[in-house]
This record gives sequence, structure tokens and C-alpha cells, in this order.
Amino acid sequence: MLDKINALKAEIEAATAANAADVEALRIKYLSKKGEVSLLMNDFRNVPAEQKREIGQAINALKTFATEKINSLREAVENGPATDLNLDLSRTPAPWRLGTRHPLSLVREEMIDIFRRLGFTVAEGPEIEDDWHVFSALNFATDHPARDMQDTFFINREPDVLLRTHTSSVQVRAMEKHQPPFRIIMPGRVYRNEAISARAHCFFHQVEGLYVDKGVTFADLRQTLLYFAQEMFGPDTKIRLRPSYFPFTEPSAEMDISCDLCGGKGCGFCKHTGWVEILGCGMVDPNVLEACGIDSKVYTGFAFGMGIERITNLKYRVSDLRLFSENDVRFLEEFTSAH
Repeated sequence: MLDKINALKAEIEAATAANAADVEALRIKYLSKKGEVSLLMNDFRNVPAEQKREIGQAINALKTFATEKINSLREAVENGPATDLNLDLSRTPAPWRLGTRHPLSLVREEMIDIFRRLGFTVAEGPEIEDDWHVFSALNFATDHPARDMQDTFFINREPDVLLRTHTSSVQVRAMEKHQPPFRIIMPGRVYRNEAISARAHCFFHQVEGLYVDKGVTFADLRQTLLYFAQEMFGPDTKIRLRPSYFPFTEPSAEMDISCDLCGGKGCGFCKHTGWVEILGCGMVDPNVLEACGIDSKVYTGFAFGMGIERITNLKYRVSDLRLFSENDVRFLEEFTSAH
């Protein structure tokens, strides 16, 4: 496969363009969704595990090289001599650089599509919430650390009005309005009072899920999450569930997926464990069902939640969370072939 990558790089390096139409044709040929570089990404799943790191780095380098080459050809065409009969004289003096669809939007829609195939529908709710929907109805004790000002942006303290810290508040609203059965996912933006860095931000995005019906079991939860992981990361993906604690689920677990970079053998990305954590989950605590007017002796349910930024990082290896909110066109251009 390295020979194919090198041959494609030489082909791109020798490419020329006489006008804007030629540049666009080159972009489509190499960087579009069905372009040569994207086809290499499709073939990457067949690469032996011991070669994935080397081949992956080579494909990423090729994509960067192709993007820079096509951008340079575009600039050469746009800034060419005024006597060039192929020059579009109707263009504005400044070449406006356009971005693409945001990577978080791409991953969000892919996640929603996967869960829709399992019968989940999308539910939304307000970002400005009250204590009941964010904490109390979800079985948070009055002295729970998440209620502290260091974690939550409060707008008013009496009564408590705040920016939601998770989309679980939409679960509460759904359970208050409807009787089971229901199967919903809740994508949305959430806020937490954290210092902004490469690994944390004061706002981010989540997708949570809730399924309540008669006879729902932990086995249903596991199979749902296994299906999601294999659809999102590939059919060879494995999952494991580790015991954990959340106020609103009992029992609770955190879920890891096998590292697709090293095939589960251990590398720097997965901290040499072969596993990467992606979400929290569990069976809905009976106290939560009762608080929302649902008879916990008749109905059971499961819930899960994950960060969209986390899933995007795993798919595209974006190491700095701040890039998602800066709207740098150069960053967005890297996702042209992901459409």
C-alpha cells in the first residue's frame, strides 16, 4: 500500500492547472468523498494491525500534501496575469476561502443515523434549565459536588436557574410528558465551569440515549452499544463494560472500545491498554422513574451518554478541543473528503 501512496503523491506533485475548472477537477479527483485519497482511507481497514500506524501516517501526510498542492494551484490560477483569457473577471478582488461542514456536525449526524436505525427518535430541550430537571429529578443529592459553582454556571441561585451541565435534563422532560414505551436520543450543547485547554472546554456537545419499556435489561443496553460501536468504528470493534457510579443509573458502567489504531495490542494513543473509554451508561435508577411519574415496578430502562467531541477525536485524531470552536477555515478544509 505504501507503493500506491508514493505513486499517488508523485502523480499529485506533477499535476498542473490552467484555470479554476482544472483545479476543481483535481480536487474532486483526489480529495472528494469518492476521490483517490478517500479510497485509500477505505482500504485502510484491510491493513494488518502491525502496519496501521505507518500506513495511517502516510495517508494523512498524503492528504495534507494534496490539499496544499491544490491550494497552491488555486492561488496561482486566481493570481495569474490579467491577460489570461481563462481568468474569471467577475470574481471579487479578494479570493474568499470557504470552509466545509463542521466535523462535530458530521459526527453528530452519523451518530443520530445509527441510533435511528435502532428505532430511536430525536428529542431536544432548553439549554437554560432549573435545578429540578438538571439535578433533583436525576437523584443528585443536595450536597453532590456537581451542584458546586466550580462545575455549574448558575444564572440565578434563588430559584436555581442554570446552564445545563448534561442533556439528561431532556430525559426528565420526556419522561414527565410521555408514558413508556419510548426510545429517544438527545443531542445538544452543555456547559461546565472548567478551564479551557487542549483537553477541556467550558462548553461541549453530548448525545444521550434513553429506552424505557417493560422488561428492558442490561443485555439490551449492551447489544445497543455494541451495535453503535461497530457501526461507528468498524465491524471488528470490541467493547467492554466496567462498573462505575452515576446518581441516575443503577447499576452503572463505563464503556471502552478496542483501540482501532493498534488493533487492541496497546499504543501511545490508548496508553498501552488496548482500550479507549467513550461513554457512561447504566439502568435507570427506580428513584428517577418514580420522580418523573413512571411506575418503576412495571417499567425498567437504560440510559447512556457520550461526548461528540470525544467520538470526533477518535475518528479524526483531533488532539486540541479548542480547534472545534475557533472556526479556522484551514482546519475545516481538512474535512472536505469526510462529506
